[in-house]
Amino acid sequence: MKKTVLYLCAGILVFGLTACGGDPENGGSSDSSQIESSSQSTEQTESSVADESQGSSESENMESSVADDGQADAEGWSEEMAGLRAAVVDAVGQDEYWPDMPMDGEMLNMLYGITSDMYDDYMAESPMISTNVDTLVIVKAKTDQVDTVFDLMTAYREKLVNDTMQYPSNLGKIQSSQVEKVGDYVIFVQLGGMAGMADSEEEAIKQSQEANAKALEAIKGKLE
Repeated sequence: MKKTVLYLCAGILVFGLTACGGDPENGGSSDSSQIESSSQSTEQTESSVADESQGSSESENMESSVADDGQADAEGWSEEMAGLRAAVVDAVGQDEYWPDMPMDGEMLNMLYGITSDMYDDYMAESPMISTNVDTLVIVKAKTDQVDTVFDLMTAYREKLVNDTMQYPSNLGKIQSSQVEKVGDYVIFVQLGGMAGMADSEEEAIKQSQEANAKALEAIKGKLE
């Protein structure tokens, strides 16, 4: 009987010790699990933020690249044509070169009747403000289309001259405009900058003629 009681006491004691010892271990395991879970969550959050930051940076770089390409496409000029334009700007002066809106092929066709099958290359720039008339057009025509392009540009110029009442303040510039052939290149210059503010029509014509002469000389210098 005593042995039975002892065995029962011993069993109860062992059970109690096991239960008491298990709680800290289980609790410790749970705490450790929570810490590891929290650590993993933090790492995932940091990784997500880093990915978003990198994605944002890549997106900005892409947008910048698109913007640059967009600007290049807006002009669409070859290196040669950009060089000819730069020579004209240098010749007449940055402040006196007023064309500021590149024309695309559709606009070239609409204004002058010059279609893409007539030329190999071109640059054309007109004023953004319609009350200004300063214009530069350089067309590298196909050899068998030079005369056609020249005639079309000449017809456009004559139309402006005959309709100068639309631009009374720019009469001198329009009358001084020129169309000229240089090899396969056909050039229309209608420049003058501040000439439209001259004291007299004669002075306006003189200033515009000088600007056009400088422009044509600069273009010929690059082509010859």
